Amino acid sequence: MRFTNTIHISRTPEDVFAYLAAFENVPEWNYAIVETRKVSPGPVAVGTTYVQIRSVPSRSQEEFRVTEFEPDARIAIHGGLGPFEGTLTYNLEPTEEGTHLTNEADLQGSGIMRLAGSLAEGRVREAVATNLQKLKSILESGTS
Repeated sequence: MRFTNTIHISRTPEDVFAYLAAFENVPEWNYAIVETRKVSPGPVAVGTTYVQIRSVPSRSQEEFRVTEFEPDARIAIHGGLGPFEGTLTYNLEPTEEGTHLTNEADLQGSGIMRLAGSLAEGRVREAVATNLQKLKSILESGTS
């Protein structure tokens, strides 16, 4: 399953990247995540690992690692993401009004989700779009 969502955020790429790269913020803007915590030492960089607790579609623990880290431009993670394994990439482009954020998802299901993946794609893409709207709202409100 591959899909892309784009959104414009009226904040600088530096602000958007700083918030995204602090993965502990994920529960603030992703309704399916209860907790995200870094489990590797040092600052966030390629190879940094995280554990998070998911509440949707069922309570579970998942792990992911940072696979790309280009400050103020691009960040990607790979790992277990709900019933899928895959990569989420966030590309940031400066605009006169703020930041154009493109989120790319490349997810593979296992077991029954492998078969149901194409059926679930629209709902998953919609859920990600909802999360990105919440991210936008938080960043533009200045509460981040």
